[in-house]
Order: sequence, then C-alpha cells, then structure tokens
Amino acid sequence: MPATRASAAHSRRRARPRPGGGGASSALRYGRLAVMGVVTVVIVIAGVWGSWGCAQHVMLSKGREQGTMTVSRCAEEICWGPYEPVSTGSTARDRVDIERSVAVETGETYTVVVKPGSSDVVRTGPAGLLHAWVPLGGALLLAAVIVAGGLRMVRSAWVLGGAGLALITAAWVAL
Repeated sequence: MPATRASAAHSRRRARPRPGGGGASSALRYGRLAVMGVVTVVIVIAGVWGSWGCAQHVMLSKGREQGTMTVSRCAEEICWGPYEPVSTGSTARDRVDIERSVAVETGETYTVVVKPGSSDVVRTGPAGLLHAWVPLGGALLLAAVIVAGGLRMVRSAWVLGGAGLALITAAWVAL
C-alpha cells in the first residue's frame, strides 16, 4: 500500500492550481500566440508578394514575348543588351534591361520573357523560376524563427526553415 499513498499524494500535488495561473496570464499567453501568428502570416505573405512580381512573368509566360538576351553591359543595379525574339509576335530590340544579380554575367545569353509594356525582362526556365521565388525562401527562414521562438512550435519551424533553405539552395544551384 505505500505505493498507493505515494501516487495519491503525487496526484494531489499535480491537481493544485498554479500560482498566478489566473485569467491575466492566460490572456497574455493567448495574446502572444495571436500576435506571433499574425506576424508569421504577414511575413510569409510579404515573401509571396515580393516574389510574385517576377514569378508571374515566368510562370504565366504563355502569350508573352519570349526570346533571348545577350548581356552587353552592366551598371550598379541593372544589366542590358540586345533582345532576339523566339516567339511569334515578338520584335527584336536593341536594348532590354534585366535586374543585376550574381547570376547575370556580361557576355552570357539568357532565355527571357519581356514584362508587358516595358523593356524589362525576366529569366525563364527552372533557374528563372527558382530565382523569382528567392524572396519567399527568405521569408520562410524568417518565419521559422518566429514560429520557433514566439509560437514555440519547433517542429513546424524546422519544416518552414527547411523549405526556405531548400528553395534558396535550389536557386543558387540552378543559377
């Protein structure tokens, strides 16, 4: 019977309410969860928003002007060069602009799609698609930190962080 008394005493200790575990601390805990959840959602939405500006042209390229661009010169933020059309209805241009990144080198030729109503182009193919979604990868990495620390959902944070890291790594390898 000593084991029974010990387990009964243990269950009585466990059943006692925690000091300070009233309504105020519960409200703060749920408030923290709500705020961190909203911050996480906003970060991921911002990543999608930042990526969609280029990704839409790569993913929805049907009916857009498609061709190749040979980079002739680069400045601080942009590179430019002549454009040769591949799709019907597209016209050759002496100069189109592409955002300068580590993946754009002078003298190289890239398959591109022209943004409607401008002379700006975006890389196409797997490399262009992955490069367009890099801001989302960064947002997933940042959201993982908030999910782990603010929401205390460690497994979900590892999934988010792993997805962001995989996306950024795949873009780096493809470029």
